[in-house]
Amino acid sequence: MSKLAIIDTGTYYHHRVIHEDRFGQFFDQVIYIRELGQTDLSDITTLIVPCRTDPANLIPHRKLFSDFLQSGKTIVAMGSTGPDKWLDDVSWRFTPTNFWWWKEGGSLNLEIANPEHRLFDHIELADATWHHHGLLTPPNGATSLINANNAGSIFYDDRVTSPGRKIVTTLDPMYHYGNHFMPATTRFLEGFLPWLKSQ
Repeated sequence: MSKLAIIDTGTYYHHRVIHEDRFGQFFDQVIYIRELGQTDLSDITTLIVPCRTDPANLIPHRKLFSDFLQSGKTIVAMGSTGPDKWLDDVSWRFTPTNFWWWKEGGSLNLEIANPEHRLFDHIELADATWHHHGLLTPPNGATSLINANNAGSIFYDDRVTSPGRKIVTTLDPMYHYGNHFMPATTRFLEGFLPWLKSQ
């Protein structure tokens, strides 16, 4: 079982995920963002950067993240964190966010790119379908998990660009769960966090 640490930025939406019992039970260590540089991560196997963490608070720790990966550990970069600014080998591009596709009778045109991946023993595509913030281009050899519009990935698993592992997504479930709306995000976290813990 992985030992999970999560960064706490002090926002109300992170607080609900991190400190209430429903999901707080999955975190072995909670790190306040302003104390990240002074925190001992030697006992942690997976570090989660929760969605909508300001990249300005992450960029100064770029070497810390690189060293963590070089030691063979896992970083999870959630949506709207600007991962291309603080992680090596991440390519993100802006796309307009369609917040109202479900009211307009449209579709996000998402598809599971690798149905054999063990994540999908824990979630279904519907659990990852609300909207996304931009598209990713997975590095050569990385595994895209969910694609959008045949134009890029919104979720991938990278075991090739460092001795460690990067799990990168443009989804923002913690923000929505913390704001008490978007039921799919609750289902997503109910599957995603146990899967991470099992790695």
